[in-house]
Amino acid sequence: MKDLDQNKNSQLKIRGHIVVKGKVQGVYFRQNAQRICSEHGVAGWVRNVEDGSVEAILEGDKSSVEDAISWFKVGPPNAHVEKIDLKYGRYSGEFQDFKING
Repeated sequence: MKDLDQNKNSQLKIRGHIVVKGKVQGVYFRQNAQRICSEHGVAGWVRNVEDGSVEAILEGDKSSVEDAISWFKVGPPNAHVEKIDLKYGRYSGEFQDFKING
């Protein structure tokens, strides 16, 4: 039992800040991002940016955040992701769930 607790407690928590460029607005990117992140237990937010990109903050277990980032690199069916800018930061734990902002 002790080994299970150690594994559960030692899961690394991370924070990713991602900006997705390309045809990513008007294709339900934010709604799909919310669904994917919620399914993976990732907290944070996603929003459209005036320059046509989509920005998001993702927090959670390292493997879950990385799974979500993999989805952001492709996006929903009608999106065309040209580039992503990804930076990692310090996990804050400030988010309870994943929201669409704006």
